Amino acid sequence: MATIAELRLPADEFVLSYTLDTLENVDFEIERLVAHDPEEVMPYVWAAGVDADELESVLAEDPTVDEIERIARPDEAVLYQMHWVESIETLVHILLEEEGTILVAEGDRGGWLLRVLFPDRDSLSRAYDFCKENDLSLDIQRIYDVDDGKQGRFGLTDEQEETITAAYERGYYDVPRGVSLSDFAEELDVSHQALSERIRRGHKTLVENSVIVGRGGNEEDGSDQ
Repeated sequence: MATIAELRLPADEFVLSYTLDTLENVDFEIERLVAHDPEEVMPYVWAAGVDADELESVLAEDPTVDEIERIARPDEAVLYQMHWVESIETLVHILLEEEGTILVAEGDRGGWLLRVLFPDRDSLSRAYDFCKENDLSLDIQRIYDVDDGKQGRFGLTDEQEETITAAYERGYYDVPRGVSLSDFAEELDVSHQALSERIRRGHKTLVENSVIVGRGGNEEDGSDQ
């Protein structure tokens, strides 16, 4: 059964550790990551939080980076293509040996958060064992089975998923709204307060597990009311 795992690694045990240690406010988000061979990984990386020229001067000294190319600079962030050549054992093992897919990868001075799709639980276990054998402090924070549907992908309960989907279809998120909260609650035969709390909990879970995953959001047990 395919499995999604959220993994955390310390900044000093992974790629771009020199840059993260040198620049306090820089944040990285990997847009796309490809491993061409066991000695090189070529990711597209968004960088934000610092001046691009300052960042590039530090990246030039980072031993994990062989080459960088600025691709785009919309708004406050900059998109680079990088060649990573050191401290990539974990990524290579996950991508090539265990046939994993990196769904989310975000890093700052506090560490790296990876959300990885593994073919099965055994491949996740082997990746974990590999990190331990190589003295890497891999921390498994959450595990979802893909068969759990949205619960697996975004942490939603079935009831939250059904409610948010129904709200979208009824025009609750439109401007102006196609249905009021009171009318929507009456249709679902629940109280106004219960529906409001269910939608808020669902939205919070979606934001935590898609938009700001890995940035220290408060975890909940996923229960609904």
